[in-house]
Amino acid sequence: MASESPHALRSFDQELDRLRDLLAEMGGAVEAEVAGAAQAILEHDTAAAARVVEQDKQVDALEREIEQFVIRTLALRQPVAGDLRRVVGALKITGDLERIGDYAANVAKRAVVLAQLPQVFSLAGIGHMARLVQENLKTVIDAVGESDTEKAVRVWRSDLAIDDIYNGLFRELITYMMEDPRNITPCTHLLFIAKNLERIGDHATNVAETLYYAVTGETLTDARPKGDTSAYAVVRPREQD
Repeated sequence: MASESPHALRSFDQELDRLRDLLAEMGGAVEAEVAGAAQAILEHDTAAAARVVEQDKQVDALEREIEQFVIRTLALRQPVAGDLRRVVGALKITGDLERIGDYAANVAKRAVVLAQLPQVFSLAGIGHMARLVQENLKTVIDAVGESDTEKAVRVWRSDLAIDDIYNGLFRELITYMMEDPRNITPCTHLLFIAKNLERIGDHATNVAETLYYAVTGETLTDARPKGDTSAYAVVRPREQD
């Protein structure tokens, strides 16, 4: 999130560069968390799950460091216009990244439980959803580092595909649970995993919106594309083969 124009004080430019570097470091840590969580689910890798939970401490520490840095910058530099949007936007982005880390840790913890249960369902849908979420997250973190509003808009618009996959998984898993009570435990964990992945996608979209405003001073005026209607879904039992 570089400044639009040089400042009279070179030290302020250096502070903005430092803020950008901290965001990049936090973004990279969160990307690693989400990738590890996906690996834990799809490969039944409990060691990867444990690493994700441990990595979340690093993400939390970076959030605190960035928050303190922003508060100090606001107090000492009193930025205005575009610089103010960037500094405040960094604080908002940090909050979304921290929440993404929390959701990744939640997924990892569920993956540990699932690894101890018989695998009776295909994880292809979860895998596809996890890949899309990781792609969006990488794109929006790159956008933050490059102040790239086109990438931000791309992420903002692609969230609908993640919601559509979530809705399909929701219906499928509820159907399995209705067919056989023995499916309830594993399907419940998979439902929570899918919801956490969907929320990671939402927070990536929040980052895209914040970045767009920080760079342009304008908000994305269209209603955010949204496809999560699972709370109102009508689920019908599957026909027997």
